[in-house]
Amino acid sequence: MAEGRRCPECGSAALVEDSHYAQQQLVCAACGCVVAEGLLTTTYTDEEHLREVAYSQSTGQKEQLSRCLQRGIRRVQDLCKVLQLPAVFEETAVSYFQRALQHPSFHLVSVEKKELLGGCCVFVTCRQHNWPLTMGTICSLLYAKQELFAGVFLSLQKELGLSVPALSLADLVKTHLNSFQLFQHTANIPAPFVEDKEKMITRTMQLVELASETWLVTGRHPVPIITAAAFLSWQSLQPPARLTCTLARFCKLAGVDLPPPAHLRLKELLEILLRMASQLAWLRVFKLDKKTVVKHIGDLLQHRIFLLKNAFCMEEEEEEKQEQQCAVGLHKGSQGEDSQVPGEGCPSDGDHQHEGGKRPLLPPCLINPRKRLRAAAPSPSDAAVTGDEHISDSEIEQYLRGPEEIRAFRRVKAW
Repeated sequence: MAEGRRCPECGSAALVEDSHYAQQQLVCAACGCVVAEGLLTTTYTDEEHLREVAYSQSTGQKEQLSRCLQRGIRRVQDLCKVLQLPAVFEETAVSYFQRALQHPSFHLVSVEKKELLGGCCVFVTCRQHNWPLTMGTICSLLYAKQELFAGVFLSLQKELGLSVPALSLADLVKTHLNSFQLFQHTANIPAPFVEDKEKMITRTMQLVELASETWLVTGRHPVPIITAAAFLSWQSLQPPARLTCTLARFCKLAGVDLPPPAHLRLKELLEILLRMASQLAWLRVFKLDKKTVVKHIGDLLQHRIFLLKNAFCMEEEEEEKQEQQCAVGLHKGSQGEDSQVPGEGCPSDGDHQHEGGKRPLLPPCLINPRKRLRAAAPSPSDAAVTGDEHISDSEIEQYLRGPEEIRAFRRVKAW
């Protein structure tokens, strides 16, 4: 209580000292008027000597940075609540956001990128805890462009040295199908088109695994493949009512966008299924096409491993077969036989695979290449080479091949 002083507003003598942050203030207890303010200090030494300092140099933080940090933390917390994440996730995401704001690389970025920084911290936390969350979900909640969000995410991962594991294909299937609107009957979805969620996820997972085993996933965006697999699984669960539905209508009913490559992934999946169906005796009599094979997807997936082994020629089997055929051809040649039965000699003599037979299990880009490589213009020195030049004994050793090179050369020549 200050003695001998009165409040200039109400005249009351009830003046008390109030500690507000780092400042000592004399306040009227009757009306709340601030009678006198103390000096702002940084350390106990300055406080003892009553040295006045600027607020930016005090123990408090800068007001602008403090507000930015507070808004960002609230944004991270709100995002975690919307996604219904555990409390541990929220604490980790907030700590990442605080570390990012203290890093010099994020001091001068735009306000838009700082707002996306909180979403990136949540996204990183979910990936580290194996929580199925896609970048598209975060971008839709933040109304952000995926390209800009991806740039901020990569910068955060690089500057803070964070280890972010990739989302597994199974988790991505579940996450993507959770956004479908085909699991509840509404006015826009006919009753025959409504499907059980667990059944559809299970069959879609099996089709995606089939696509992965047949090189349809490697090096490609997973969403078009998942969309095509979901469409086939949805059709196969009730074929009579759904075979007439197109992929575009299916995506419209499900409430998801149709990725442009989904039609190509659908075509490739159907070709794999048709090859597998040709190995089942009770399906050969039906002369299946790309529409009718959908009815038998359940049977094909049930015997997937057996059918893939019979429908495609694996690399090891191809090598053994070529070695046996070459050995038979050499044996017949040593006996003085002038002619060989087509297909029984060395595969390099011609195409030993007839149409509809086994083919190697290769990526589609090798089976049906889109672009042909342009042959480079021969140099004058190369143009002069005819192939009939004499090879010296010292040079010929460079052209000798080992067993592995011989097998690889035969495979390439056979293709």
